[in-house]
Amino acid sequence: MTSQQQLFTDRTMVISGGSRGIGLAIARAVAQQGGNVVVLAKTAEPHPRLPGTVHTAVAELEALGGKAVAVVGDVRNEADVSRAAATAMDHFGGIDFCVNNASAIATAPTAELTAKRFDLMQEINLRGTFLLTRACLPQLRRAPNPHVLTISPPLNPSPRWLGAHPAYTQSKYGMTLLSLGWAAEFAADGIAVNCLWPQTYIATSAVANMPDGAELLASSRDPRIMGDAAAEILSRPARDSTGNCYVDAPLLLESGAPDLAGYGGGTHPIPDMFLD
Repeated sequence: MTSQQQLFTDRTMVISGGSRGIGLAIARAVAQQGGNVVVLAKTAEPHPRLPGTVHTAVAELEALGGKAVAVVGDVRNEADVSRAAATAMDHFGGIDFCVNNASAIATAPTAELTAKRFDLMQEINLRGTFLLTRACLPQLRRAPNPHVLTISPPLNPSPRWLGAHPAYTQSKYGMTLLSLGWAAEFAADGIAVNCLWPQTYIATSAVANMPDGAELLASSRDPRIMGDAAAEILSRPARDSTGNCYVDAPLLLESGAPDLAGYGGGTHPIPDMFLD
């Protein structure tokens, strides 16, 4: 794999939804390599079913040797997102990496999906991704190796996915389309824009809170796999690595990881959505 220590030292990442799960794993991977992290998340107080807050995340990142700042805010709110970007400037002097991780999911059939849940997915997944990237853009243009990374899947027009939960699929593919469009739009600026998606279920609170959560967790990989994959992408030269939709497991294997056993999930981890 690419050596990450030198690159992440004194480099700054702004990440949405970084208080737990995949977002926190990505933040951990950067912080333990000496990076600075601005964590934008809504959870300021403990939730009965969701471990961790934006403040516990920051404490954990600093314990790993990184520097971190909490920004309590909503990625849908333009003022909150602008405040996160300004916080990165005030505390660390710039922004090197923008990670669009915050996302909402509702997979109910169309007839059962409420307009409120539909709007929530569009606002967090699409609007949030747009707002955070736009807010970070001025500083990314000044960064030595700038990256935007969006946690969204490869585009797959298979009816299996288009018909399973069209509203959620549209919102996630929308994140990918924005990112692929930005890869072209910002190419002259040398800003890499890529997507990353898990090959399998990831052991997060969302999985744990499903009706058969304990069984699903046993066949899910640790969030570290997404953190390590994100760190690999962010460590690459921006001008040479843009416009891609990466999947965590093959990316790590191609980058030199000996195997994936350390991430758990058993011999047959559950395949994630959108991948055939």
